[in-house]
Amino acid sequence: MDEKPKKIIIKKVKRGHAGDHGGSWKVAYADFMTAMMAFFLLMWLLNMTSQEKRAVLALYFKHFSLFTSGGKSFMHQGGIRPMGQNSGGEEVVETGEHSSGITNDEMATKLISGIERGVKRGSNQVFIAVTTEGIRIQIVDSNDNPIFASGSAELTDTAKGIIKTVVDVIKSFPNQIVVEGHTDSSVMRNEQVSNWELSLARATAARRELEACGIDPRRIARVVGYADRDPLLPDLPTDPRNRRISILFMKNKRIKPPEKLDWLLKPPT
Repeated sequence: MDEKPKKIIIKKVKRGHAGDHGGSWKVAYADFMTAMMAFFLLMWLLNMTSQEKRAVLALYFKHFSLFTSGGKSFMHQGGIRPMGQNSGGEEVVETGEHSSGITNDEMATKLISGIERGVKRGSNQVFIAVTTEGIRIQIVDSNDNPIFASGSAELTDTAKGIIKTVVDVIKSFPNQIVVEGHTDSSVMRNEQVSNWELSLARATAARRELEACGIDPRRIARVVGYADRDPLLPDLPTDPRNRRISILFMKNKRIKPPEKLDWLLKPPT
């Protein structure tokens, strides 16, 4: 007797919408809502922050990714930061009132904001450090946008524009100023002029430009040339950023009023 063929039964199970996607959509939705909350919180914080503070944040993150060897950013080699150490190992302070009644942070934010507004080309070549001495403004060289003509002490239009912007901020305050010149470690082509003479000549040119833009000559405390002995990037001695002008706005150092010399005109009694 022949056996009857077995019947194959296929059972179709219909699942609902939740069964097709599982719970993954809930995770994606939660991530989306978290991102939106963070975005609106950021917008609110930016709206509550002054323009000068926003300028500080913008320049901070702008230079934060410029890494050098050893895992340190260029910002830690003398650039903009609220605290830490400068390129010479000095401790950087967060506050401290100048003799003019303005704090380091307030002056730094005014400088950064002024540079952002006034410097059309070269703002990324200006670095500001708040140190125990005061505020150091460093104007660094660039192969694409030099601040001095090659091998000379002649200021370019870029350097003059940056110096003028700096002067517009600090000229109304009485604090003394130190001007420093630096070179990289490249060998000079002119055997008659070394990096010592060149760095001092460039610092002197910057001093003249400061005075031409309105700085009282009595406020200039020192003009110094360091040659290549104090590089901004010690691990990269020939880097163009080592060629720079440093303007130190000294804390608690102000010019003294001229002494009265009336007694010299009086005849002896």
